[in-house]
Amino acid sequence: MLVEIVQFPLTKVAAIEHFGSSETECESVAKLIHWRKENGYLNQQKYQCYGIHYTNPKSIAPELHHVDFCISMDDPVLTNNYGVMAKTIPALRCAKARDIGSRSNNKAIIYLLETWLPNSNEEMGVFAPIFHYVNVGSTLCESEMITDVYLPLK
Repeated sequence: MLVEIVQFPLTKVAAIEHFGSSETECESVAKLIHWRKENGYLNQQKYQCYGIHYTNPKSIAPELHHVDFCISMDDPVLTNNYGVMAKTIPALRCAKARDIGSRSNNKAIIYLLETWLPNSNEEMGVFAPIFHYVNVGSTLCESEMITDVYLPLK
């Protein structure tokens, strides 16, 4: 798997926080999608989709799992009924790897953490891994899903 060291740019986002089982993440994502549609943030090139994965749902109790689902944007996020709020992903030096396939079985994060990092002479930074969902949509086949994973480094 190809790994690049890149500079992730400071990115303002509209985010919805998900706490709880990974099996209910789709409910949080649905809220963000409804908010996105209501506010006209549909252009995937301009308003990119991210997940900030604070925990690994496979290695933590479901009630402790936490991920923020985000859309990049510069507009202010107004108070809303969905729980969408303004946040910022800081500028970070990262290892980047691309995964193609199901988002429920991301091979890039596993490779970065279990193979690349221990052999890289690098150390993981303090910010959570960032998943850039390059393409999204309800008609997208799992085999076509592209996710760039950014592992923050010190």
